[in-house]
Amino acid sequence: MQHIKDILKKTATNTSKANTASTSSDKPGDTAMPECPFCRGARFVYPRTPEGKPDYSTTVPCRCVDATVDLEKQRRLIDYSRLGMLRSLTFDNLLPEGRHGSPQHRVAFKQAYEAALTFSEDPRGFLVLTGPSGSGKTHLAAAITNRRIELGHTVLYRSTPDLLDDLKASFAASAENPFPEVFEQVKNVPLLVLDDLGIQSETPWAREKLDQLITYRFNHEMPTVLATSLPVEALDERLRTRLLDPRLAKVFRLAGQGSADTDWPEGLALQRSMNFLSFDRERLNLPPEDRDNLSRAFQVASDFARAPEGWLILQGVTGCGKTHLASAIINYRYQAGLSALFVVVPEFLDHLRSAFSPEAKVSYDELFDRVKTTPFLVLDDFGEQATTPWAQEKLYQVISYRYNARLPTVVTTRASLEQIEPAISSRFFDHQFSMVFNVTAPDYRGDASHAKTRRPAPRSPRTFKK
Repeated sequence: MQHIKDILKKTATNTSKANTASTSSDKPGDTAMPECPFCRGARFVYPRTPEGKPDYSTTVPCRCVDATVDLEKQRRLIDYSRLGMLRSLTFDNLLPEGRHGSPQHRVAFKQAYEAALTFSEDPRGFLVLTGPSGSGKTHLAAAITNRRIELGHTVLYRSTPDLLDDLKASFAASAENPFPEVFEQVKNVPLLVLDDLGIQSETPWAREKLDQLITYRFNHEMPTVLATSLPVEALDERLRTRLLDPRLAKVFRLAGQGSADTDWPEGLALQRSMNFLSFDRERLNLPPEDRDNLSRAFQVASDFARAPEGWLILQGVTGCGKTHLASAIINYRYQAGLSALFVVVPEFLDHLRSAFSPEAKVSYDELFDRVKTTPFLVLDDFGEQATTPWAQEKLYQVISYRYNARLPTVVTTRASLEQIEPAISSRFFDHQFSMVFNVTAPDYRGDASHAKTRRPAPRSPRTFKK
């Protein structure tokens, strides 16, 4: 990585070379700059006396020299910024209210746009942009970077995975700059723009370096832009406390293209009516132990809706109430204006397959990424899908991503955890992160004696966390 002090190093030498190149050339086809009309290639002019006459006793650099210096400085700032192809993303080609979404989403985007524009002129504190792919957060982050370069200021733009790769590469014996020097540069750059926060590998080393970096810049109140597809609440606790500190950080939440994260999609009208008020937890025809179990399931679900942490796995036979409780959690979030997504697993896999068709209205990547990264997800009827290698792989990718990112998730299933593929069930078994609740109530459409024979075996007490 180029050191900040090298950005303007040798500018005078390079300017001299540029000046030589900018004079007229006798070689045909030369692409030299036209001769300056003020100094005619001399690169200096005589200043004017108060009477307006040339003062031939002294000289001053011509304005073309200053222009060449500015161009060379900007080129070096662009090189240092590491923007690459994102150099074209500016405020000029970004609509202040965005291109997609509901009126509420457009209002949210406009607020983020105005905050980013203000920040680009006078960066202070932390600016945090959250939202799924396609929400515009990367464009805003790149626009800030480009604007600072235009104003002649130093800024570094990196995605979090790339930055960590840079740091790891600096340990190599062949590295141009050793790790301590590279890390100090990143920590102290006047403005750091860090994109894709939260999708890096969750190794202890990566967490430690990010914590050191962000904590240092937070404590020194150094201007920093952070863009992430995860809600801030889903980030590591130490990062979360800093990014949610209103004294220094401002957080703006953006919605993705065509987002329906605060309303039910078509085809799920029944779930729309399932809330906590309509859930019958008394069911007088049940034995006392089943009524008590159902009441505890209701309490667990309502607590999770108010303060979702980790995962909630609801097991039970068809009709026991687990889908109702999962839908009630979603409706609770919608009423609070919070993003959430309800997915019936077999239907989700069917949609993924159909997304490969040229006639598909939603691309495969867009659909898969939305389910994988949504701030809050319900996976209904897990285990009912066809157990093909492709289906297992897609579900594993979703589960693994959300587990590593610590994104709140609710899963409903008729299967016991032993019947689920081990790579997935091992995440469900993590009692420090997942709460497994076995709903023992029978199918509400049948009598108790008929349905009891269809229950899954009760789980060990260690899988239920009160």
